[in-house]
Amino acid sequence: MYRYPVVKLGILFLSLLCLVFAFLSSIAFGQYMISFKQAGMAFISFDPQSIDHVIIRTTRLSRAVVACLVGAALAVSGVLMQALTRNPLASPSIFGVNAGAVFTIVLFSTFFSVTSLNTFLWLAFIGASVAGALVYGLGSLGKDGLSPVRIVLSGAAISALFMAFTQGVLVIGQEGLDSVLFWVAGSVSGRDLALVLPLTPLFVLGMVFAMIAAPHINILLSGDDVAKGLGQNTVVIKVVLSLLIIGLAGGSVALGGSIGFIGLMVPHMVRSAVGYDHKWLIPLSALWGATLLLLADLVSRFIIMPEEVPIGVTTAVLGAPFFLYLARKGGRRG
Repeated sequence: MYRYPVVKLGILFLSLLCLVFAFLSSIAFGQYMISFKQAGMAFISFDPQSIDHVIIRTTRLSRAVVACLVGAALAVSGVLMQALTRNPLASPSIFGVNAGAVFTIVLFSTFFSVTSLNTFLWLAFIGASVAGALVYGLGSLGKDGLSPVRIVLSGAAISALFMAFTQGVLVIGQEGLDSVLFWVAGSVSGRDLALVLPLTPLFVLGMVFAMIAAPHINILLSGDDVAKGLGQNTVVIKVVLSLLIIGLAGGSVALGGSIGFIGLMVPHMVRSAVGYDHKWLIPLSALWGATLLLLADLVSRFIIMPEEVPIGVTTAVLGAPFFLYLARKGGRRG
């Protein structure tokens, strides 16, 4: 059924509606409840004397925007990662971005007493990028160039290395523990829009280039030999995909910490709805990823109210059974 364009357009329209509903719910619901009407009025006719409007504009709006950006970027980077490695169980964390970001945060908070969230953001992005570049470099060694198997093995090795470094630094300076716990658990709260804006162009450009690369990804999935026979430069495509994964996943970790399973679950969910055409898979994954993370953040607020569960814990509770289902399904096919 998903072969018909009209069905895909219908799914796209419904996905947009779900995203709008999830966004409004995110800014309306919490420990302090606000009606949908007031949530809408906060944008249409802002009243600085209204407590509802002030709460939305100063705290909940930025939180919802961060959840949208991070969820969309993680989902799209997951699509690209699974295409690059041709592994349906692959996720952006294979590139070592989570481990690299956490290590950089712990290192600078322990030895250089860095506490600024703005500084943490850029340090995390740098650490994620360095880790991703190392994984790409190791995965490209050999006469055959970039290999899906070598990427997975290199990612596992680099992640283990950075996590070992992180543990070593924490043994030396226990005061870094509080800082790293935030990045390990993941969160979309406490971000000002001024903090988000510098990374927004990175996410937007990443999404645009991913869409441009979609037809080439479709060809690449038919195999390197077939792709080369059709005139595609597979090396360039793989380099571009790697850079997009590092940029999107690295920016997500820098902004929201280590949030797992979004990049694994969403691509599979979207494929079940629209098939394997990346011209549809990429934009719908962005919408579904943003919606899923908004809903996960909403659930995190209510589980142990008035306290909040880290959003990474909520996504893990959802994602772990899904991962086991995929592994079992793959095992049966094998």
